[in-house]
Amino acid sequence: MSASPCHPIVYIRGYAGTQAEVEDTVADPYMGFNIGSTKLRQRWTGEIDRHIFESPLIRLMKEHGYMDAFRGGAEFGPGEVAPARSVWIYRYYEQVSEQLGSGERPEMETYALGLGEFLQKVRDRVAGDDPRARARFRVHLVAHSMGGLIARSYLQKYIDEFDDPVRVDKVFTYGTPHRGIDLRLIGNIPRLFGWNNADNFNVERMREYLGLDAGEPVNSLGGRFPPKRFFCLIGTDSRDYEVVKGLAALAVGPMSDGLVRIRNAYVEGAPRAMVHRAHSGHFGLVNSEEGYQNLTRFLFGDLRVEGDLEAGAITLPPAVRRAKEEGARIRASYHVEVVVSVRGHPWDLHRRTVAEQSAIFRPYDRWVKEGRPVRLFSLYPARWARVAGTRSLGFCLDLRILVPEYEVEGRLFRREYYAGGHLLREKFNLELDPDRPGRLRWGLDSRTPNRATRSIEAQTLPDGTRRFRIPVSQRSRPGFEGALVLRVGPWNEGPA
Repeated sequence: MSASPCHPIVYIRGYAGTQAEVEDTVADPYMGFNIGSTKLRQRWTGEIDRHIFESPLIRLMKEHGYMDAFRGGAEFGPGEVAPARSVWIYRYYEQVSEQLGSGERPEMETYALGLGEFLQKVRDRVAGDDPRARARFRVHLVAHSMGGLIARSYLQKYIDEFDDPVRVDKVFTYGTPHRGIDLRLIGNIPRLFGWNNADNFNVERMREYLGLDAGEPVNSLGGRFPPKRFFCLIGTDSRDYEVVKGLAALAVGPMSDGLVRIRNAYVEGAPRAMVHRAHSGHFGLVNSEEGYQNLTRFLFGDLRVEGDLEAGAITLPPAVRRAKEEGARIRASYHVEVVVSVRGHPWDLHRRTVAEQSAIFRPYDRWVKEGRPVRLFSLYPARWARVAGTRSLGFCLDLRILVPEYEVEGRLFRREYYAGGHLLREKFNLELDPDRPGRLRWGLDSRTPNRATRSIEAQTLPDGTRRFRIPVSQRSRPGFEGALVLRVGPWNEGPA
């Protein structure tokens, strides 16, 4: 069980398009947070890998001591004391229900103000009238899809509407369209497309309810909430999104979770992870092992680890190098694949690959000439997640840089190109001891498979973060020379 600060979790579900979906939603006490899955992934053959995932709600109860907020057919009422480790459902769609509400759809601003009022109620139930408990009170917001935009609207525009607003410790979003929803043929959803408030995903409309000026990126938090405490889980599996019999995924296209494009699913400057999951359904983000593992580590982890890849030099194939020496103009961009997993478990916390249309793409000039490192991952190791019998927090990084299709004077160079070649292909095994954060053990699978046998000492930065720099080299031609840079700092020490 996590020993980190455990605040109440408030879950905010996503968009319900039709009235039938609204009625199904309000008939569920947990609005989907209780839905599990037995389907891990669908292979290219159509065969299903079977894996029992009970649901985020049940796992939080079993593994982290949480309980739901319902008693006697209702939520905790006035005068009842709810525990800090409690899960609450913001049931904003009840007012849209024809059976429980008016049947009318309010605007996003109403949902955001309603969230603020709901958080006040949660604080009253958990902290009561104790002024010290109320001052310390925080919540975790966990949201799917449009629910993440409701959370942002509260934090960025409407929190100041309250004399004594409830503070948010962290926000975790699954598949939220932080830069709107784009369709293949028409681009961003038009402002005039107001069917059941679908224009909530139009960027100009978003700027209104997020309180952003015209010049600000729509995925900016506008300085209203720390980006480092806002995590975005991004899906990359468009094939398994089955809403409207697959027509939605067809309209949005690849490089998406079937509804939200990868490039639209993150907040500027926030940590993020990509997993091969669809927007919702049996292969969806919320009811997945990968989603749950990222959620709990972000909420309750002990360390924050950021991994960057610096490029010192990228060597060329001999014939391309000779052409460059003779004055030819060479152009190339690079795909970087990265898969992060933790010791002892079969699932990936983060994966970006060419086959899944999610690999990192970097032009040579931006990466090498300008010296801008590539952000590979953000990870939150946790003591409570250690494999039995181990002291360290172990994880691995499978890193690959593909050989590009070089352009020589505007024409593709084919003579020495074979598809699937790599400038770099290596798996790093990494171990951190939370009680000795100044040392990292590491190893390469090419030399010591599945073992970390070397040690490296950290450089301490002015902010107290520790930096580890591991040389990375594949001296073939073409090849790569650079460094894997890890920045490690404490997590969950003190309030937001």
